[in-house]
Amino acid sequence: MSRIKTLIIIALMPALCMAQGLNLLEQENDSTYTKVLEQIEVSALRTADNAPVALSIIDKSEFQKQNNADDVPYLLQNTVSVIATSDAGNGVGYTDLRMRGYDGTRINVTVGDVPLNDAESHKVYWVDTPDLLQTAENVQIGRGAGSSTTGTGAFGGSINMEPKKFSEKLGGKVEVLYGSYNTNKEVINVTSGLLKEKWAIEGTISHTGSDGYMERATSQLHSYMLQTGYLGTYTSVKLLSFGGFESTYNAWDGITKEQMAKNRRYNPCGEILDKNGNVTGFYDNQKDNYFQTNNHLIFKHQFNGFWTLNTTAHYTYGDGWYDQYKNSRTLSEYMLSDLYDASGQLLKKSNLTRQKKQKSHFGGIIAYAAFKNKSVTTNFGASWNMYGSFHNGYVTSVADAVNFKGNSEYYRNNSLKNDVSVFAKVDWEAYKGLFVYADIQYRYVNHKIDGLNDVYDYTKGGMQDINVNKTYNFINPKIGLSYNFCKLHKVYASGSMANHEPTRRDFVNAVKGDEPKPERLYDVEAGYQVNSKWVKGSLNLYYMIYKDQLILTGAQNPDTYEALYTNIPDSYRRGIELEATVTPLKWLWFGGNVTLSQNKAVNANSCTTDLSYSPSVTALIKAGVETHGFTVSWLTRYVGKQYITNTSDENFTLDSYWVTDLQLGYALKVKNACTINFGVSLNNLFNAEYCANAFAYDEAYYFPQAKFNATGKISVEF
Repeated sequence: MSRIKTLIIIALMPALCMAQGLNLLEQENDSTYTKVLEQIEVSALRTADNAPVALSIIDKSEFQKQNNADDVPYLLQNTVSVIATSDAGNGVGYTDLRMRGYDGTRINVTVGDVPLNDAESHKVYWVDTPDLLQTAENVQIGRGAGSSTTGTGAFGGSINMEPKKFSEKLGGKVEVLYGSYNTNKEVINVTSGLLKEKWAIEGTISHTGSDGYMERATSQLHSYMLQTGYLGTYTSVKLLSFGGFESTYNAWDGITKEQMAKNRRYNPCGEILDKNGNVTGFYDNQKDNYFQTNNHLIFKHQFNGFWTLNTTAHYTYGDGWYDQYKNSRTLSEYMLSDLYDASGQLLKKSNLTRQKKQKSHFGGIIAYAAFKNKSVTTNFGASWNMYGSFHNGYVTSVADAVNFKGNSEYYRNNSLKNDVSVFAKVDWEAYKGLFVYADIQYRYVNHKIDGLNDVYDYTKGGMQDINVNKTYNFINPKIGLSYNFCKLHKVYASGSMANHEPTRRDFVNAVKGDEPKPERLYDVEAGYQVNSKWVKGSLNLYYMIYKDQLILTGAQNPDTYEALYTNIPDSYRRGIELEATVTPLKWLWFGGNVTLSQNKAVNANSCTTDLSYSPSVTALIKAGVETHGFTVSWLTRYVGKQYITNTSDENFTLDSYWVTDLQLGYALKVKNACTINFGVSLNNLFNAEYCANAFAYDEAYYFPQAKFNATGKISVEF
């Protein structure tokens, strides 16, 4: 760790020196000064406008127009190369997204400067932070390796949510939504405005509930957001806290095509079977429950017209569990013996209930300094994040045992992960409109896992041992050029290398003697962008070459339902991304996006097969009208055929689908009082029967999505 401490000190030394000496360079009349520092974006971890990176940005005004209770993945699914999935089928509860064929474990997500991905699984459990966009000013979506950031590597893309700025005026919002499947949402927001021009406080609470499209796939999601701060002329301090509690009935199992033909809403989770295999009922408590609170203390200081310093200390606490009913289980696999049935016979198998728990702590500090003048922007800094978690599980009941005393623990293990990085970025205008971009990051990762896993090891005669102690040292360089011409146009090209460590599940699910390897990406991208009053659009070309890519096999662990991954030596993704929005009239706009791609695993003799969950075509068609307070938006999404294994087996595919949504809104402004917003969403307008996700076990199991459904919303902003 001494080397790590030295690297941190070296990275922060310039900032410490500036704090002592650069005050002498202050220029009182410099136009880059701001009266309220917190209200401008100074994050070095967001991708700069001139960076040679494929970007999409969604402002809060856009996602506030959405009239659904959907989680973040569904609010982002209209951007380039993004696909959203939902276990419950209607975008509430457990949801996820993919970008360029990558699942959420390869997409780096940050709120401000702080990682949101779980450090050991690399996933973002969106259900644990319900209504997260209430905390966001805007969302920046970067595709490809992107620029240096904190947390798990941005292997397929990155999502950065800029924390919401304080309103300068006293105000708030009350919102009520209701729709199909008893979907409902209630939001209350209050903000103080600027008090004495230096202080502010804002709070939001919300509740989202739904019965789900799939049977019993209920969700009860409670969230909060609180921020308060001091906003000085050159210094700001802000405390941001957000999180919530969720309780969601499982809809993780998927259904076969045969089951879907009989009842596409059937949810097998919680089935109670008799000894003949007949379903006699469902377990009421087949639910996932989790509480999470995220806390950020953000300090910003502007030394003069050139230098700023940003430091964020953060801490996240999570605690939760889920209960399951398991049929005809071998009791020795749960470390249970000496249990007898009512006739006095020794039990070897029985139906039982179990509870799995996890508690985690995640904290750290992120600090960087930024220098900016007319031609050069430089950012450098360091981050240290530590994650610790505790996993254990209990058998809570055994159906046929008369002498079971309850809460019998059968596994427990601990995980500790340290993640340290230092980085430097330079964006230099070498010639008028010509920018040279360079970015290099060193990242140190140490991950330890000790204890007993939740899987029985018959060779040992007990629960599987976990003993992982892995250290990784990654260098992630990026370089590129961009050229802005005629004020409206930009061309760019870049080359990047990125590295990504295996997750906890990759280690514990690995076959003995076949440990997971870290994966490496070489990413080459080039593109063109136009940003005029009438036309906004981009064309991006990418070629991503991998060494030891960890890819989804399409299978799941039959006990834990975790998706399984495997390293493949050589693979690639290459494609074209095109998006455009045309505004021929002030009140009329139309456009869309399309991605055409090849996603291949290179096997022996240079034979290729399609990578799983990677459609060769995704597209969006959109159009809208905004006039006199009325808004109408038409959105049609297309997702091409996907394989759910890496063998190009036609028996394991997701069919292509088209889905159309229509959104209607009206804003009524009451003079000097408030604005009343009315909204209606008509989702899957043409009643398409489609599945957005699936997995392979003995056969393919699918997750059907909701047919036509609707929601209505009323909000009052004052």
